[in-house]
Amino acid sequence: MKKAIQFEAPQGLKPSDSRPGFAIRLKSCPDSWLSLTDRKTPTQAAKRRLLEWAVLGPTLPPTNGDKPLQRTQNRRSFGTPAGGAQPRCRHRYPSRTAALCSLFLATAVMAQGLSGSTIKFEDATAGSGIQFTHSFGSAKLGSLLEGTGGGCVWFDYNNDGKPDLYVTSGRPLDDSMHPYPLKQKPEVPPHNHLFRNEGNGKFTDVTEPAGVAANIYGMAAIAADYDNDGHEDLFVTGYGKAILYHNNGDGTFSDVTVKAGIDVEGWSISSAWLDYDKDGCVDLFVGRYVKFDPKYRAFYAADNYPGPLDYEGTTNKLYHNNCDGTFTDVSEKSGIAAFVGRTMGVTAADFDGDGYPDIYVANDRTENFLFHNRKDQTFEEIAVDAGVAYGQNGESTSAMGPVFADIDGDGLLDLWVTDAKYNRLMKNLGNKTFEDVGPASGISPITAQYVSWGTGIYDFDNDGILDILTFHGGLIHLVPEEHSLYRGLGNGRFADVSRQAGPAFDVKTVARGACFGDYDNDGKVDAFLVNLGAQGQLFHNVSTGTGHWIAVQLKGTKSNRDSIGARVEVTAGGKKQIAERIAGSGYLSQDDGRVHFGLGTATKVEKLTVKWPSGREQVVENIALDRVVVVEETK
Repeated sequence: MKKAIQFEAPQGLKPSDSRPGFAIRLKSCPDSWLSLTDRKTPTQAAKRRLLEWAVLGPTLPPTNGDKPLQRTQNRRSFGTPAGGAQPRCRHRYPSRTAALCSLFLATAVMAQGLSGSTIKFEDATAGSGIQFTHSFGSAKLGSLLEGTGGGCVWFDYNNDGKPDLYVTSGRPLDDSMHPYPLKQKPEVPPHNHLFRNEGNGKFTDVTEPAGVAANIYGMAAIAADYDNDGHEDLFVTGYGKAILYHNNGDGTFSDVTVKAGIDVEGWSISSAWLDYDKDGCVDLFVGRYVKFDPKYRAFYAADNYPGPLDYEGTTNKLYHNNCDGTFTDVSEKSGIAAFVGRTMGVTAADFDGDGYPDIYVANDRTENFLFHNRKDQTFEEIAVDAGVAYGQNGESTSAMGPVFADIDGDGLLDLWVTDAKYNRLMKNLGNKTFEDVGPASGISPITAQYVSWGTGIYDFDNDGILDILTFHGGLIHLVPEEHSLYRGLGNGRFADVSRQAGPAFDVKTVARGACFGDYDNDGKVDAFLVNLGAQGQLFHNVSTGTGHWIAVQLKGTKSNRDSIGARVEVTAGGKKQIAERIAGSGYLSQDDGRVHFGLGTATKVEKLTVKWPSGREQVVENIALDRVVVVEETK
């Protein structure tokens, strides 16, 4: 990328010299310029407008103060070469080369941070005390089960204000389950782990005393206080069995799966908590993958192991919380069981703002599902009509990790889905439909080269604009890939700043699930990554020049205790932002339940509005910045 762009300033001055202005020249088009001259210091707005033009083309001309910048007819360039010579360029506008040059340009400029911030992460695993190595249970990767990976969840199981970490792992099963079984099984079988957050970046493995090792081939984990007793409980999925752990409130958990009426057969995978009927108790949606047959093998082993389409799809499960510690299977009654898919990722949120949570299911090589809540305890599948069922070319893709977030700041929850090909960024149009804006956002051309899995959308530098972090890894082989960080430019547009985000992004791994949370409570969102058959990684956010922030911890009274499904609106510095309390998103994972907002240069939160799942609306005003604020639902 550095070879593709040359930074120069007019009149022979250095790029860092702000006196004459700002100019950039693309080496692939050596006589083209993108410049802001005739100003002593280019404004932030002028720079941003220039970049929007560079990436998206001439929807509106950028301006230099009150003076429009000149655009040549066939190029994205402004101004002319020295001496007035005829500009020459090796591409014509708007060619693919020009578009890529523009993306490189935006990346280079935004890496420096127009707001003065720089997003950076460091690998803090070694000093954290988190010693976790994922296992797929065999000597060599040889099946769909082994290649699916594991996930994680941040949740405060002991109510000390510090997010703790639970991570899932596979394990060796009967030799008949593995094409390449281990010749010698480990003395201590691989298992899931719970790490207690001690503060100061340190964690202690408390799996054994807590009783949550889970003697299963683990896949995903999500957490919620399902019985509203003030303690976060844990649900773990896996092959052959799923487990509901009740938090006893003393640092231990009890397996209450049978007692609670949870009976998930087959291969359970990503799941989500939601209060779909708004009765104050969170219900449970359980995704299932395929009807896996370990005896089925490819005729030619070198042709790869059988993929998802080689097995029958299956249905998902919905359990209604009876508010007495038990659940009832309402999969058939609700309409969920009428649809056969191959679930990979699940998330639930009120995408249409009607007050009731909906469910999105990312399927593998099968059309995706969007279950719209009819408000009568049933769901209608509308993914095709909504424009979120298929890939960019109308095909069923290998969709992985879905996330709902208001990416463009218009007050509507948009949808981001990682994939084995093009990741999809779908803008919510406000009428139960979405538009794929991935190409216009600057993301699609970059993501096509990767297989994308775990992902999170947060304001990593707290500049008031959401960013996207996505982890990559080989699909059916242990092929390591580097990871991607996309900095938000505003208005739903992004630039790839991965190579400037620290040495951690230069390390290639075979990523799978990832969970996001501010584990050290410094106001900057961190992440944990599960790598397939390898050591997990703790990504510590060490961004510099960051803005102000606030994190909102919600406590329901009439609503469910965790306030899952609550909508939070923050007004700070005259800017409004919205987010929803979601429990389950991305790939096989769930993020910290505190709702995080980056606030840039704001001096206070003028207004914070919570729309509770119960229907109540609560307003808190004049809140100080840079802290976790606890808001309890008024009784």
